[in-house]
Amino acid sequence: MSQTQWILLAVAAACVLLAGLLTLAEAALATISRARAQRLVDEGRRGADRLLLIAQDPAPHLNTSLFLRIGFEAVATVVVALLFFQHFDALWQQLLYPVLTMVLVSFIGLGVAPRTLGRQHADAVALAASGPIAGLATVLGPIAQVMILIGNALTPGRGFTEGPFSSEAELRDLVDIAEARDLIEAEEREMIHSVFELGDTIVKEVMVPRTEMVYIERNKTLRQAVSLALRSGFSRIPVIGEDIDDVVGVIYLKDVIQRMYDNPKAQTSENVDTLMRPPTFCPDSKPVDELLREMQLTHSHVVIVIDEFGGTAGLATIEDVLEEIVGEIVDEYDDEVPPITELGEGRFRLSARLGIEDLGELFDMKLDDEDVDTVLGLMAKELNKVPIPGSVVVWEGIELTAERGAGRRHSIQTVLAARAADANEADVAAEAAAKLATESAERHT
Repeated sequence: MSQTQWILLAVAAACVLLAGLLTLAEAALATISRARAQRLVDEGRRGADRLLLIAQDPAPHLNTSLFLRIGFEAVATVVVALLFFQHFDALWQQLLYPVLTMVLVSFIGLGVAPRTLGRQHADAVALAASGPIAGLATVLGPIAQVMILIGNALTPGRGFTEGPFSSEAELRDLVDIAEARDLIEAEEREMIHSVFELGDTIVKEVMVPRTEMVYIERNKTLRQAVSLALRSGFSRIPVIGEDIDDVVGVIYLKDVIQRMYDNPKAQTSENVDTLMRPPTFCPDSKPVDELLREMQLTHSHVVIVIDEFGGTAGLATIEDVLEEIVGEIVDEYDDEVPPITELGEGRFRLSARLGIEDLGELFDMKLDDEDVDTVLGLMAKELNKVPIPGSVVVWEGIELTAERGAGRRHSIQTVLAARAADANEADVAAEAAAKLATESAERHT
C-alpha cells in the first residue's frame, strides 16, 4: 500500500471512531431524563449543570450529533470504497467488498457496541459528552436545523420543527425494551403507552353517553334529589330544564345535605335549581389530555359533552379520563353475575344483559322487541330514562325491578322478575304493613 492509501485508511478509521463516539453519546443522552439529570446536579457531579440544560431541550443536541455521525459514516464509506477500487479490478469485487465491510463496521462498530456501552454507563458517558455535544450544537446546530427545514419541505404532509429523530416512537420502543428486560412490569408499560395515547383520544370515546346519563329535572325538590343520588349512587347529577338537551346545572349531593342539615324544611320547600352549580361544557371532539388540564384548572369533576349540533352527547368525569390511563375502575364487591338465579315462587334474579327471548322462556311466553335485545335495554325503553336501583317496569304481564348497581358508573347488574299479579299482591301487602306501622306510631305519640 502506498502512503496515500495508508492516509486514506487512517481517515476512514478516524471517521468510524468519531461516528462511534457520537453514537455512544446519543445512546447515553437519550437515556437521561430531566429527573435523572437533576439528581446528578444534586450530587454535585461535574458537568451535571450542562447535562441538565441538554435534558431540558434534547432535540437540537441529538439532531446535531446525528448530522455529524451521518457525515462521518458517509466519509468512511466513500474512503473505503475508494481503497477497494484501487486494489481490485473486477466490478463485483469493487462493489461487494466495500459494502460488506461497511455493513459489518456500521452494525457492530457503530450500532451494537457503542449503544450498549452508552446505556450501560449512561451517567458517566452523558456527563463526559455534555460539553462537546453542547459546543457542537452551538456551532453546527443551525446547519442541522436548515437540513430539517429542507427535509420537511420535501416531505409530503406536515413535518416536525424539531426533527423526527427524537420521537415518541423511539421512546415507546425504549419502554417495550425495558419491559422485555424486566426493568418494568407489563402493567407499567401499558400505563405508559396509555399516557401517550391520551392526546390521540377524544372525549367522545370516553364519555358516558346520553342514553346512560342519570339526571334530574330542575323543579324536583331537594328530598327527591337525595333519593335519586342514594338510589343511583352518584353524588353529582346534571339538572335539566325542558329536556336532556337543556342542561342548566349540576347538583352536588354535599350541597343538598348541607342545606337540609341547616334547614330541615328545605328538603320539601326548595327545588334543586336553587342549589345547582353552573355546568361546564366541552365539545365531543376535544382531546382528552386537554380536557384533563382544563378540569384541573377549573376544579370541575363533571363536564357536559356537546355534539356538533349543540345537543347533549353525554357527560365526562375525571374518573373517565383516569380509566384511559390505569384501566377500568370497578367496585371491590363486584362479582360475576349468573344469567339466571331462581328465587322460588316464580321469582327470578336476572343478569341485566339477559336476552328478552330468554326472559320469555322463564315465564313460558314468546317475547320479542324490535328496538332492544336485553332486559336492561327494555327497562330503559319503557322508562325513557336510565334505570336505577328500585326502578320498576311492568311489560307483557311481567314486573321487572332494577335491583342493584355496580362498578364506578353504578350500572344495573341484576334485575328481579316476577309475574305482575304476584308482584302487585306483594306491593299491596307491603303498603298495608307500612300503613299499620304509621298508624301505630301516631297512636303512641
